[in-house]
Amino acid sequence: MLYEKLAQDQVCCQLCAHHCKIAPGQTGICGVRQNKQGTLYSLVYAKAIACQVDPVEKKPLYHFHPGSKIYSIATVGCNFQCGFCQNWQISQNSQGLKDSWELSPRQIVDKAKACGCLSIAYTYGEPTVFFEYAYDTARLAKQENLYNVFVTNGYMSKEAISLIRPYLDAANIDLKSFRQAFYRDICRAELEPVLDSIRLMKKLGIWIEITTLIIPGENDSLKELENIAGFIAEVGKDIPWHISRFHPDYKFLDHQPTALESLEKAKAIGEKAGLRYVYLGNV
Repeated sequence: MLYEKLAQDQVCCQLCAHHCKIAPGQTGICGVRQNKQGTLYSLVYAKAIACQVDPVEKKPLYHFHPGSKIYSIATVGCNFQCGFCQNWQISQNSQGLKDSWELSPRQIVDKAKACGCLSIAYTYGEPTVFFEYAYDTARLAKQENLYNVFVTNGYMSKEAISLIRPYLDAANIDLKSFRQAFYRDICRAELEPVLDSIRLMKKLGIWIEITTLIIPGENDSLKELENIAGFIAEVGKDIPWHISRFHPDYKFLDHQPTALESLEKAKAIGEKAGLRYVYLGNV
């Protein structure tokens, strides 16, 4: 879905803000969407790498049917390359296709219902890169009166958001930083498309909550935290902001865990900006 055929059998993927131009035989940045002779294919459709029942608060969503269970599903792949990723075994696992197993959209919906879940979460990796899989599952889920949730970095295109909108009820969006340099150097992406996605989802009536992982020395300055809180307040003061504690992982093993004082400082900044719901996570 959502790609354009170009000259010489090249294609342009339009699912996310990278808009990758992909030559025949190659994949986009996500590593799971491949150009085969001028046609773009998903390599992860119905190929799960993780599925389990979670409390909805783990997403984290605190204001979307609290106390309910949510069925979480993921494939390998991500359109970011964050060195601090806490789910890197899934998102950055280029060999993960070998460990995947067949799980159809119908099976996901049936398992969610059998487990007494109220919702399905497309999570752990980045749902944008398994969009067709999530889209077909979400349509079936809606027919069975289940809710659908994206846990996302927010780097999807406006077209993708509009396409999933009739079936997407809520999203937790990572706002990792408020500096272009952070997104460019650490995530291999850009800031503005994430801000655009947050604004658009809010405008379209999708329930959103925002998470920021506070990394010592990277995105914990007073100015940056004030900018993040101010942006969220501008979009909507009722948007919950989850301030999450970093622990050393993946390529950021030389960083220290976030001090509790830093998280409390961020919480105070959020409250000063007028945010009504600010929560600390991983503490």
